[in-house]
Amino acid sequence: MSYWQTYLTQKFNIRHPIILAPMFLVSQKKMIEAAYEAGIMGCLPALNYKSMDELKSVLQEFKEKKIKFGINLIVNQSNIHLPKHIELLKMFPPDFIITSLGSPLEVIKIFKPLGTLIFCDVTDTHYAQKVVDMQADALIAVNSGAGGHLGKITASILVPMLKKSFSLPVISAGGVGDGAGLLSMLALGAQGVSIGSPFIPTVESPAGADYKEACLKYGAEDIVVTSKISGTPCTVINTPFVKKIGTNQNFLEKFLNSNKQIKKYAKMLTYYRGMKLIEQSAFAASYKTVWCAGPSIEFVNQEESIQSIVDRIAKESEAAYEKLRSLKL
Repeated sequence: MSYWQTYLTQKFNIRHPIILAPMFLVSQKKMIEAAYEAGIMGCLPALNYKSMDELKSVLQEFKEKKIKFGINLIVNQSNIHLPKHIELLKMFPPDFIITSLGSPLEVIKIFKPLGTLIFCDVTDTHYAQKVVDMQADALIAVNSGAGGHLGKITASILVPMLKKSFSLPVISAGGVGDGAGLLSMLALGAQGVSIGSPFIPTVESPAGADYKEACLKYGAEDIVVTSKISGTPCTVINTPFVKKIGTNQNFLEKFLNSNKQIKKYAKMLTYYRGMKLIEQSAFAASYKTVWCAGPSIEFVNQEESIQSIVDRIAKESEAAYEKLRSLKL
């Protein structure tokens, strides 16, 4: 049993204040089930399923098994499937929704009356104010240690900044992979953490063997930020292919993404091409390998179960707490 009772543990009646983060292609059914069994919440990206029938089957199974779960929705124009996702989720309302990369207003208006909590990705106080005004339930503080799309501000500054400015619960996303990290975020005022990359090489993960091996082999120093994959800064493992293509957009890419008339379409094309590269790499390595991960892969060095990782983080956080109590400050 974890020491920590927070907004997350109380709202969902779970043991540990942890969300298994919604990772593109990786966070799928088995992982969400294993997360809930381990005493944390899992979040499934709606875009991880190519057909609505597949997604419907998964949601229906969660409801039948009484598994609490979250869904991640990309709420900007790049997600052409959003209307269908919304209609499907009305049939099977999740316990919470994490909104990313756009305005959550429509999602908030539709799902809050259904009892679904709405958590919104934010990277600064400017965007946080917008979602607070829209009556979001909690803020996901996407900091500079996050995997995938990341923020510019470190967790040690972003979490207190959001806590000082707003009354909503703050959940820190990025950079946590051990118990001391969890304890530090709680000490800063976070009500929990969202952890992704350390769960990529787990037994339950659908990631390919090469992807898993890369997460175990590489560490924090091997993570680079690129704008070439989705048009938005994104962290990837610095593979030979990533080194070859570089991490910055070339002149033409920058021009297309800054031109007022066509930038929307240019960004959509960049996003589509980048996600295809990641999709191809997730399950089979090639010379065009792009593996999305964050610096918290530093904390994993062997394939293990989600339960094992959660148990380790819980024990480490309790040990760190006891060590602090023993210090004569």
